[in-house]
Amino acid sequence: MRDGLIAGHTASIDVIVTPDMFARFEGKVVHPVYSTVSMVYHMEWVSRQIIIPFLEDHEEGMGGAVTVKHIAPCIEGAEMTVTATVTGIEGNTILTDVKAESKGRLIGLGKVKQVVLPKEKIKELLTGS
Repeated sequence: MRDGLIAGHTASIDVIVTPDMFARFEGKVVHPVYSTVSMVYHMEWVSRQIIIPFLEDHEEGMGGAVTVKHIAPCIEGAEMTVTATVTGIEGNTILTDVKAESKGRLIGLGKVKQVVLPKEKIKELLTGS
């Protein structure tokens, strides 16, 4: 990784809740609100935004863990901001705390762990060679 990534570094993304983000199982909408699955996706995505500028050409990040607490529902059309903050860097592991909010209302909290590896190592892991 390139130098410069430190604890406290943040990134944010804006999200508007759409029907494809609704809580559903087997294609059937259970609740027409922002799903926990979508929240996990957005938490991983915003955390990835933090590491992208620091990856070298031969490196890639992989998700290592996600914990999420979905606190409140969000309806279709709701505007959200999802923000990740680096809380730790342990070797090739980057830890972030993530918060999802809509108009000042807390929607969810989470933690994301990413591991930065050489692309060749990832290829070995995926192919077994």
